[in-house]
Amino acid sequence: MIEMPPLQFAQVNGIRMGYYEAGPKSDTPPLILCHGWPEIAFSWRHQIKALSEAGIRVIAPDQRGYGATDRPEPVEAYDMEHLTGDLVGLLDHLKIEKAIFVGHDWGGFVVWQMPLRHTDRVAGVIGVNTPHYDRLPADPIELFRKRFGDSMYIVQFQDPAGEPDKIFGSRVEQTFDAFMRKPPPRKDDASAASSVAGVGASAKTNLAFPQMIAAYDAKFDPRTPILSPEEKKVFVDTFTRTGFTGGINWYRNFSRNWQRSEGLDHTVRVPSLMIMAENDAVLPPSAADGMEKIIPDLEKYLVRDSGHWTQQEKPDEVSAKLIEWRKKRFG
Repeated sequence: MIEMPPLQFAQVNGIRMGYYEAGPKSDTPPLILCHGWPEIAFSWRHQIKALSEAGIRVIAPDQRGYGATDRPEPVEAYDMEHLTGDLVGLLDHLKIEKAIFVGHDWGGFVVWQMPLRHTDRVAGVIGVNTPHYDRLPADPIELFRKRFGDSMYIVQFQDPAGEPDKIFGSRVEQTFDAFMRKPPPRKDDASAASSVAGVGASAKTNLAFPQMIAAYDAKFDPRTPILSPEEKKVFVDTFTRTGFTGGINWYRNFSRNWQRSEGLDHTVRVPSLMIMAENDAVLPPSAADGMEKIIPDLEKYLVRDSGHWTQQEKPDEVSAKLIEWRKKRFG
């Protein structure tokens, strides 16, 4: 198993954040690697090693609510102002003027917001699976409910009683057994699904994740795991300690983020790269259609035969693309 650099801590934006750093401190601009749900900085272990060995400075935080980082109680403490503010605080702590922000899954939503809210701190943006889109015409939760129904996991995550949190929290190993696998190949017809807030799953996709985990038995799952037993233990031990509520609280701010983004110019005016995964059922490549309209300087790259966990499923290919793009655009 690839080892992580030493865990360090920073006081940022009112919380204590755990982060990992590797590569030469003189390298600029560094890459800040932002994980998704349910993940931690460890999700970037392959890229931390490959990029630092290529002479690139990399920093991977456990973000607010996750891993070694604080988990504030209020739901509003996980809105986009706080999440982007944490990353600015990390730059301040490390005395970094500008960085390239790389985000997968929910981390992708955050990094695409960085150049909209903190333009002077962003050299470039790389989205992994997660597209950037203009402000929606209506509350995204209502659009999710209308498109996918009440059982869709993001709609369920709005439950203030935290029933999904309890389901995942009482079945931590089942959760990672079920999620962290390569998907079956996608059907051609599924790739054409139009997307809502980046989610472009077809209507046939089972998005009732809490119920799926509650009923899951790994003995009957033919899909290939992407984690070794040692790697899975890192995730299971971490989420057994922290629970899932901090990460799920990010989803509980979809409506608040939408309300508070009114009047925000969604055009991204920094060099950008969109890495798409061919077989991601929730964030398919088609979800990135049209991004060029609001990102003038955009390159797209498709990772074939990969599902949702792209940087862990195809680590060498993702690392090579990050290195190639960073050197091409920033020397």
